[in-house]
Amino acid sequence: MYIAIEGIDTAGKSTQIEALKKHFPDAVITKEPGGTTIGQEIRKLVLSAKTQSKRAEFLLFLADRAEHIKEVIEPNLHKMIISDRSAVSGVAYALTQGNISKKDLISLNDFATKKIYPQTIYLLRLTKQELEHRLSQKELDGIELRGSEYLLEIQESIKEASLLLGVPLIEIDATKNRDEITKEILNNIKNETMLKG
Repeated sequence: MYIAIEGIDTAGKSTQIEALKKHFPDAVITKEPGGTTIGQEIRKLVLSAKTQSKRAEFLLFLADRAEHIKEVIEPNLHKMIISDRSAVSGVAYALTQGNISKKDLISLNDFATKKIYPQTIYLLRLTKQELEHRLSQKELDGIELRGSEYLLEIQESIKEASLLLGVPLIEIDATKNRDEITKEILNNIKNETMLKG
């Protein structure tokens, strides 16, 4: 099973992945961007927000994604894979930029991923108030410096991206207690496993 934990910055993705590790000790834990050696270099470039062209930024995400699928996802499809972000958030960022057609977004991502997408994504959803509180508690990277409105727009775009790519999405209230969120994700995984079994 290949799942991804999605959400805008500070939504608690890393916290939930750490919690899921305890329940799936043999799972492959990975992330996008940055889940490979080359991906780590690409991640630095993307987070620096230095690209002048939004298309260039998008293509960097795609390069990372292609490498990630080849090195990490494909060889481990028989295992449990838990990814911090996926193609869905990559498409969401591109939708927010608005200068690439939806048709191109789908075809370019299908090309980069060989149409290998998560079976389910879990979107940790934040309110504006909670997002702004969490941002005020940390040093911001290049993407976060674009502001809360920008991040909230991406949050909405994640839902649209999941529909475009045909990836099932489950929304979870990220303002809940951490343990409650973990339990909700685990229950969903259990139900999916039972349905497939």
